[in-house]
Amino acid sequence: MLLRAWFKLNQAMEKVYIIDGHNVIFSTPDLRSLHRQNEKGTRSLLVKTLTDFQDLNEVSVVLVFDGKGRSRTLEPRQEKDIMVIYSRSGQSADAVIESLAAKYSGSYDINVVSNDRAVVDAVSSSGAHAMSVRAMWEIL
Repeated sequence: MLLRAWFKLNQAMEKVYIIDGHNVIFSTPDLRSLHRQNEKGTRSLLVKTLTDFQDLNEVSVVLVFDGKGRSRTLEPRQEKDIMVIYSRSGQSADAVIESLAAKYSGSYDINVVSNDRAVVDAVSSSGAHAMSVRAMWEIL
């Protein structure tokens, strides 16, 4: 319900980036190194970087992480911040990303950022665009 409301609030933003959070962290040497020392701080840094990107480019960003046993949660954020999702127990971030891409690709220009080949294939077949982590960093 909260996610649907977020998309409704952001409907003026036609371009949506759905980011595979841990895939970005582990595909980016500086973030991977920082993550070994400070997992929460690394996630916070990624959130800040993507929030700045969203603010400067008039796009919407959804950042998805594996929840690792927690119930599915939507991290409470201010209305104009990015949406951060943690998958629920027994569900992968990949499954959440694929579901969002399939559900919203008919209404928005969905761009999924991941180096995971299975995710790329699944979102491409649903009508979303796939983008590598490297391509994302080039845009940022």
